[in-house]
Amino acid sequence: MFTEKKQAAQPEFWIAADQVVSPAQSGFYTKLEETLESFGFAAKVRELCAPAYDKSGMGRPGIDPVVYLKMIMVGFFEDLPSERAIAARCADSMSIRAFLKYELHEKTPEHSSFTVIRQRLGLEIYERIFTLTLQALREHGLLRGQNLGIDASVIEANASLRALVNRNTEEQYWDYVKRLAAEQGIDPEDSASVRKFDRHRPGKGSNQEWVNPHDPDAKIGRTKDGATDMIYKPEAVVDLDTGAIVQAQVQLGDEADHQELAAKVFEAQQNINRACDEKLDTLTVQSLTSDKGYYAVSELQVVQAEGIRTVIADPVDNRRLDKLEPAQKKAVQAARRSVKSKSGRALLRRRGMHIERSFAHILDCGGMRRATLRGWENLNKRYKLAAAFYNLSQLMRKLFGFGTPKQLAALGRLLFLQLTWFLVLPEAMAQRISSNSILIGKALRLPWSHRHKRVGM
Repeated sequence: MFTEKKQAAQPEFWIAADQVVSPAQSGFYTKLEETLESFGFAAKVRELCAPAYDKSGMGRPGIDPVVYLKMIMVGFFEDLPSERAIAARCADSMSIRAFLKYELHEKTPEHSSFTVIRQRLGLEIYERIFTLTLQALREHGLLRGQNLGIDASVIEANASLRALVNRNTEEQYWDYVKRLAAEQGIDPEDSASVRKFDRHRPGKGSNQEWVNPHDPDAKIGRTKDGATDMIYKPEAVVDLDTGAIVQAQVQLGDEADHQELAAKVFEAQQNINRACDEKLDTLTVQSLTSDKGYYAVSELQVVQAEGIRTVIADPVDNRRLDKLEPAQKKAVQAARRSVKSKSGRALLRRRGMHIERSFAHILDCGGMRRATLRGWENLNKRYKLAAAFYNLSQLMRKLFGFGTPKQLAALGRLLFLQLTWFLVLPEAMAQRISSNSILIGKALRLPWSHRHKRVGM
């Protein structure tokens, strides 16, 4: 039997505190809070963000920056791409309210407040927040800074190809194409003919010719599935010994991977030095591993000049060494030896394992494969936070055996299966022993001749 739930005609005016519904304790967010408290995350973040807030005490108090960062954490761990979805999730979940330290009667921040806080906090504050997580990893032996790997992926920008505008004439894309088709004697009203003309037109997707007025930083490029769209290129430098991200930034979609490769390595080295409280000019990196897209002879020379081994395959199979200068030839030969060596192949395998895993967690499972923000600076801030939270997940995996809510759920299912097996196994063994005893007893009661045939004595 059941009774229909109806709303009370007159709700209670007073209610005892012990009768208030308490939020369910989420194991993951409880452990995440313990991880943050272990290295004083809240106090350090408030100290970093204090210069960005007015100290006069006038006006409406701002939102705690720790709450803002925790809400972005929720979006990362629960694969929520937009800030509107993050705000709705935080307002709806009682366990997340407890993680944010919000009571049931308090209103959680709206998605519009994210924009205000993001604009208030400069990019250098986000970089220092990222360094905080590196310091926590170092305290637990998850940061070595000797063997680094670098790679880039693709983020689809929050911009459309249909809104492209010509930089010179300020015409819309299809208006521009129709005008060119008309100049070639093609009827501009014939859509099929115009599309065929545009399909075979050379240089039609040039970033020097076209721009999206809603997001000028977005560039025309190839997505992961091979389609042409407006993109950005997130890049990560990873410690190949531990899997920690030591440098994270978003590049423009039309920048070559190997552009300023040496500068990126030295920036990652400075992040490692800040996390380890070392001098900024200290060099601990021993090797740099990457794919063929980062191969550039001039950059190899700069990196190798600092004593760093380069494990990067040459994209040109039949490169003419006799056409190179002696210094360039030496750099190319050193890179070839590193790639063919046993240790070099091991580093290449670790590069694919750690860097691809970081992109899978941040982009595919962290809600960042499709951008909802516009502008290079906004995306760069969000990506640095995502990389910092990925490092937090690595730390939680070291401390508790899981780093994401899905890993915790999988661990719970595994423990349930193990417990079920241990409970069922004794009963199954007892049944098998009893059945064997019955067969043996029956065999012993038979005459000797039948016993010999049945038992095989």
